[in-house]
Amino acid sequence: MGEDKFFLGVDVGSVSTNMVLLRPDNTLKEALYLRTQGRPMQTIQEGIKLLRSRIPNSSEIIGVGATGSARQLAATLLGADVVKNEITAHAVAASRVNPKVQTILEIGGQDSKIIILRDGVVSDFAMNTVCAAGTGSFLDQQAARLGIPIEEFGPLALRSKTPVQIAGRCSVFAESDMIHKQQLGHSLPDILAGLCQAMVRNYLNNVGKNKDIKGPIFFQGGVAANPGICKAFEEELGQSIIVPEHYGVMGALGAAFLAQERLANRPESSTGFRGLKLSETQFQAKSFECSGCANRCEIVEIIQEGISLARWGDRCGKWSLTVGTSNDNKLADQQRGQRGA
Repeated sequence: MGEDKFFLGVDVGSVSTNMVLLRPDNTLKEALYLRTQGRPMQTIQEGIKLLRSRIPNSSEIIGVGATGSARQLAATLLGADVVKNEITAHAVAASRVNPKVQTILEIGGQDSKIIILRDGVVSDFAMNTVCAAGTGSFLDQQAARLGIPIEEFGPLALRSKTPVQIAGRCSVFAESDMIHKQQLGHSLPDILAGLCQAMVRNYLNNVGKNKDIKGPIFFQGGVAANPGICKAFEEELGQSIIVPEHYGVMGALGAAFLAQERLANRPESSTGFRGLKLSETQFQAKSFECSGCANRCEIVEIIQEGISLARWGDRCGKWSLTVGTSNDNKLADQQRGQRGA
């Protein structure tokens, strides 16, 4: 029972788009990791198409949750039942996996965050979205520069006997330091291990500054696949690090759990999901500037078959509150905005 019914969780970020299908009994049916590549709308549709090909035709999505930096866009396309930020989604997923977890270290492709939980409730958090030195994209760049697959980065770092000192506060300085150490003749494993330690120090000195880091500690996000970073965290914190089974899609998993909670005790037909044929639907994203006042807000509009599904970006609600209008009325709407009506 429930084998063909699923909750869909979607986490759309700048680097990756993650999707999961969660059964009502909390077992995971499918998990997808897709590169966003600056095309969130198309990537979401590609993900839905791929999921559709992996489940029976009788399958039914009974709830949808969206999170990530593009959660508003994802929610509009999917017809999500619940939309939450990444902090909430990651915290919910970790707490479901281990109710005793007290700290979540999360490092993704473009940002990193720390979440402090006490008794299953978020009590503190911090995010870093400014510098790439402590993120997965920087590791990808350095692996490519060194000519090694990113999958080999961590195992190579573990072979180090004497890690070198790398400046980790800035990605530019870190790269210069690595090149200098190579020129001096240090081994590749020692340089990689030094970079792992530098990344961890940078993370703890910035994102984790003044945070009460207690165990159990979960390490989530794509970088959790790197055993070199895991070891560096354990050495720096003096505590064991737990990498959950679905570490790479915990945001999407949390979104699915949130949808499950939102729709508990409601009819399964109450979901707003647009259907598994979403991949065949034509969506358009347009933007324009409202000149109705000095704010000159940049408005984003999502259109499906001539109908405006959603608008956002305005401060006053003039545009976001007027959705569902046909595309034929759009010019009149814009003129209204220009007049300041």
